[in-house]
Amino acid sequence: MAVTKQDILQVLAKVPSPGGVPLTDARVLSDIVVADGKIFFSITVDAAAVKAWEPVRKQAEEAVRAVPGVQSALVALTAERAPGAPRAPQPAARAHAQPAGKPGIPGVDNVIAVASGKGGVGKSTVAVNLALGLRELGLKVGILDADIYGPSLPKLLAIKEKPETIGGTRLKPIDRYGLTAMSIGFLIEEETPMIWRGPMVMSAITQMLREVEWGTLDVMVVDMPPGTGDAQLTMAQQVPLRGAVIVSTPQDLALIDARRGIAMFKRVDVPVLGLVENMSYFLCPSCGTRSDIFSHGGARKEAARLGVPFLGEVPLHMAIRENSDAGLPVVAGEPDGEHARIFREIASKVRDQLETGRLRPAPKIVIES
Repeated sequence: MAVTKQDILQVLAKVPSPGGVPLTDARVLSDIVVADGKIFFSITVDAAAVKAWEPVRKQAEEAVRAVPGVQSALVALTAERAPGAPRAPQPAARAHAQPAGKPGIPGVDNVIAVASGKGGVGKSTVAVNLALGLRELGLKVGILDADIYGPSLPKLLAIKEKPETIGGTRLKPIDRYGLTAMSIGFLIEEETPMIWRGPMVMSAITQMLREVEWGTLDVMVVDMPPGTGDAQLTMAQQVPLRGAVIVSTPQDLALIDARRGIAMFKRVDVPVLGLVENMSYFLCPSCGTRSDIFSHGGARKEAARLGVPFLGEVPLHMAIRENSDAGLPVVAGEPDGEHARIFREIASKVRDQLETGRLRPAPKIVIES
């Protein structure tokens, strides 16, 4: 019989809080996500009580994993500062990025992030086709969907099956089109909302990095959520990123956000491998007329101004959209076509930088108030 939310609540009712109240009565639990034997929830407490609650978190996770039918459990401890409470004292000397010697992912030679300063610029489509382009260059490639709130890989790769569990504690990624893929979207139903706070998001990303059997990879492409928040900082803290690819459309509004993304990665000492101009222009399939719907060339100029490589222009075209919607990315669906050639050229420029670049240690992130 499949495990239910009520089954989880019953075992959590036997876990005492620091004050002796059952965990289910302590008003600290988030919504509990139950997805094919995989359990996700968070415990939200005052920041001053974190040390007292960490043993409770561990006990809750162990109790949930012991429930028949549960394959894995992720319980995050979320700390909030009470209104009006003073901030914790900060060290007198701060550095924006200090090498911390964070270990890489076993078996993975290079990790690159594909990011954007804003949503709606086609970042996930670029990430998938970039990964496929790297694969066509003879590399072993994996792709991690780090967008917890809006995962795209299930749709872009037409993956409906659930990952298998290895030994009850690790997940086996799904292979598609020669890529090794993992996404939170593989674990939950398509319409399930991920109502999670930042620490829960970071815990989920960390689990997908560290508790997935990635095998031996030349490159892991990480499809980042838009913006410059928790997910980006988690990646910079958890793994020694070899670099970031920034995706933007040509218009000024998108480029403003792309600048923020570039500045954020530079600030945490992650090399920017280059800028991609997506939806660069539109060629009418009927008459062949070219239209610069979102302007044109803005990303190339911005890359030159900021001193980062310009990786290429990807047009706005029906074939790319239709293949993406069908779960058959254009590099896999039309490998001999013009659009696949463009993505392979972008992938070639990225590969060349990985071969000549220097692996940098992951930095320690310090947030200034």
